[in-house]
Amino acid sequence: MPTSRPGRVPAATRGERFAVLDPATGESFDEAPDQRPEELDAVVARAHAAWPGWRSDPAARAKALLTAADAVEAAGAGLAPLLTREQGKPLSESYAEVARVAARLRYFADPALSAPRPRRITDGRPVRGEVRWRPLGPVAAIVPWNFPLQLASAKFAPALAAGNTVVLKPSPFTPLATRLLGSVISAALPEDVLTIVTGREPLGARLASHPGIRHVTFTGSVPTGRAVAAGAAASLARVTLELGGNDAAVLLDDVDVERIAERLFWAAFRNCGQVCMAVKRVYAPARLYSQVVEALAHHARTVVVGAGLDPDSRLGPVNNAPQLARVERCTAQALAAGARAAAGGHRLERPGYFFAPTVLADVPPTDPVVTDEQFGPVLPVLPYDSLDEAVAAANDTGFGLGGSVWGTDLDRAEAVADRLECGTAWINHHAELSLAQPFAGIKDSGVGVAGGPWGLYGNLRPFVVHRPEEQP
Repeated sequence: MPTSRPGRVPAATRGERFAVLDPATGESFDEAPDQRPEELDAVVARAHAAWPGWRSDPAARAKALLTAADAVEAAGAGLAPLLTREQGKPLSESYAEVARVAARLRYFADPALSAPRPRRITDGRPVRGEVRWRPLGPVAAIVPWNFPLQLASAKFAPALAAGNTVVLKPSPFTPLATRLLGSVISAALPEDVLTIVTGREPLGARLASHPGIRHVTFTGSVPTGRAVAAGAAASLARVTLELGGNDAAVLLDDVDVERIAERLFWAAFRNCGQVCMAVKRVYAPARLYSQVVEALAHHARTVVVGAGLDPDSRLGPVNNAPQLARVERCTAQALAAGARAAAGGHRLERPGYFFAPTVLADVPPTDPVVTDEQFGPVLPVLPYDSLDEAVAAANDTGFGLGGSVWGTDLDRAEAVADRLECGTAWINHHAELSLAQPFAGIKDSGVGVAGGPWGLYGNLRPFVVHRPEEQP
């Protein structure tokens, strides 16, 4: 493997740049290179050139990833505030995101995981067959703005551990911390093993469809995910798509409302509700409905909302103006259709993209705030009369990412969770993931698997060798 050299995050060749806004003020505070699609040919070519050396030495890869993890931790004091400045989340959550990046690099650096052993094929024939694993080649990773560092690492850590090179494109709403992260990590890697490109469309579309890319891994909206898959199909590149969710929380009739209310609130409102696997709708038994609404509304009314750099803030702003407009629109539509705002329901009168944490009651079950993914600090709560009705409503969605069941009888709750049509079901909590578990959705929530060994094998292909047991 080539000797490690300082990493390089290329600037746009013509000097074009675009503004990066602070969502707490709505004003520009920095700029990022606006790279052009035609620049990708050279970027991908360099990733191809770096690939043979990187894939050839698993032990050196593991060492480099561990060095990168240490470097990420050491850079936390620079990364976390920058992430908060461009994304909006509280500083404590940004530090947690940085820590998750380092932890994921260490997880995939484990040789027992990143260098899978060959597997013998036993089928009774006098031939020794063996399955070995080979990396795919350059990987394109396209990342959204809600967890830019964490989702980037969920893509590049397994891809790099498997022996691939990576070209990573962050959202134009959150490019700065990712560029800094790329510089920190690339300093521990051979040149061109990890490259960060930033820019507005059609940069992402061109990257997804580039003929030199062998795997496209994308997190974002369903329409964009379909476009990514169509672009990758031209070169028959593998695709992994995580396309959001409309997760339901089903509360059973034995639930202790006061005990779970705060946990349930944060399962819905963490990162200002901008979490693909956040609770997006709550189904409560009719006899407990008012109590559930009021318990959640209390937390919504009392939580401190402010700039992420303010140490007193627990919730930050919505990340960007288009998303704020979407949240405002879906909330107004629900209120016009007869919903009641038990808390919030409006934009806050201050600079930036702040929306009051909102709990909606009496929502028509067919309203878009229930059937679509609102992706903001708005939570509809709906009553149910029978458990079968609640399960059917929870499953009546085009998404299938996650879901949860809340109750005192854990065996009963698990039996209900087993009926949910989704990739992950939680009991008495929500949206907690181990680095070692698979993460995948069904239906419109995506294609492919991230996390754990499954995430690694998503970046490998089987290679089979047959040889006679004896000389002919």
